[in-house]
Amino acid sequence: MHTLILDVLEATAARLPEKTAFVDAESSVTFAQLASLSRAAGSALTAHVAPRTVVGFYMDKSVQTVAGFLGAVYAGCAYAQLNLRHPAARILAILETLGAPVVVTDRAHEAQLRAMEVPCDILLLEDLLDAPIDGAALARVRAQMLDVDPLYVNFTSGSTGTPKGVVVGHRSVLDFIRCFTEIFAITERDVLANQAPFDFDVSVKDIYSGLMTGATVAIVPTAYFTNPVKLMDFLCDQRATVLVWAVSALCFLTTMNALEYRTPDTLRAILFSGEVMPIKHLNKLRALLPDVTYVNLYGPTEITCNCTYYIVDREFAPGETLPLGVSFPNERVLLLTEEGREARPGETGELCVAGTAVAMGYYKDPARTAAAFTQNPLHSDYLDLIYRTGDLVRLTETGEMVYVSRKDFQIKHMGHRIELGEIETAISALPGVSRACCVYLHDKGKILAFTCGEADKRVITEGLRQTLPAYMIPNLFMQVDQMPLNKNGKIDRNALLELYQAKKEARHG
Repeated sequence: MHTLILDVLEATAARLPEKTAFVDAESSVTFAQLASLSRAAGSALTAHVAPRTVVGFYMDKSVQTVAGFLGAVYAGCAYAQLNLRHPAARILAILETLGAPVVVTDRAHEAQLRAMEVPCDILLLEDLLDAPIDGAALARVRAQMLDVDPLYVNFTSGSTGTPKGVVVGHRSVLDFIRCFTEIFAITERDVLANQAPFDFDVSVKDIYSGLMTGATVAIVPTAYFTNPVKLMDFLCDQRATVLVWAVSALCFLTTMNALEYRTPDTLRAILFSGEVMPIKHLNKLRALLPDVTYVNLYGPTEITCNCTYYIVDREFAPGETLPLGVSFPNERVLLLTEEGREARPGETGELCVAGTAVAMGYYKDPARTAAAFTQNPLHSDYLDLIYRTGDLVRLTETGEMVYVSRKDFQIKHMGHRIELGEIETAISALPGVSRACCVYLHDKGKILAFTCGEADKRVITEGLRQTLPAYMIPNLFMQVDQMPLNKNGKIDRNALLELYQAKKEARHG
């Protein structure tokens, strides 16, 4: 029984030494080569870091980046990917939280990192991967490693403005990925086309599904998601079979008509998460790729990727919402009302999760950890930790779970409690609208709707009158060419508000 991620890597390298493990636009590596490079990097890192500390990585995602991550794990550490597109202030805030003794970068980004004057030593990945393997040092580290040791730290946005570092351990990843690969029949014959940045937990499913099963992971360059021709050529040339992508990335395919240029006929499964999948985009994908299995995945970073899945098994009309489906094995999902009881059919509750996949909390942040990782309120018989997602989910009369909105997006407007997600779904269902996002202007007491598509305010308002009460119809509208996305591929509401503010100032300037 494997207890560490390293056990999985070594077992697959022994079983499939010459099989391609990871490939990007410039290089590739076999499982045997990956194990060797990772051991070399781990050997070098043992001279710089103590076990159970965190090693930061500042570079683009690549084959070599994966070897660096696993090198940190061989040194008994966790890794944290730093996003190149983030401002220096955010990078420095994350490093301050981590107290990282070293940051690993490559020659291409060394000057950029040094200009930030980071408060730790800088090591070059090229040097680490070229170091001699020190078997004795690696054995000493390995002897004291546990399956509850941290594996990685992913930083998500915090409501206070301070990033939250979600700590996830070996056991959680092993438990989840074992279930994930079995349910979706991922094997060594698959090619997973990695879309997600390595600081986003969607990439965890790609990296560790590959390591566990022997599937090849083809790392799609980030730049290709602005170039549909290069993107489709890459997917077809790599003969991708499985896409585990953020919803916004799939919407890029349909919006840009990428599949009409070239269709990857090797695809067998598309699994999506991160946001509510607009039914119009799903239906377009299903029409173009009718033989593909489509899966709606749900779950935040704090529960090791996902806690529920729904295999799309019927047609959905615009305006409908995909069910969340059933929980993954060894994960218990609870819908808790504000009174602390389980929601009944027809009621809405906060989705909470228990099980091995629940993360280890927020790095060096006991207050926010205590607020989100709490005792199950249904009993006090023993320690039974749950993670409170902050997501509001409705239990339908037939027992299906349907995502409603974030607790943060629940507003009180004109005396009514409103879920902004419900308005977004209604707008997205209208002809001439491809995507929609709503925000609440608390200072003005108004709902502001951003839309993509040719439908204007008058058309949208008329359409909403057929489905929504008057108090839920937005007061303000703004058309945008496309929705700005944050680092996780989700709609960036702050960027939308900045666009609105800039347009308003220009109008009055």
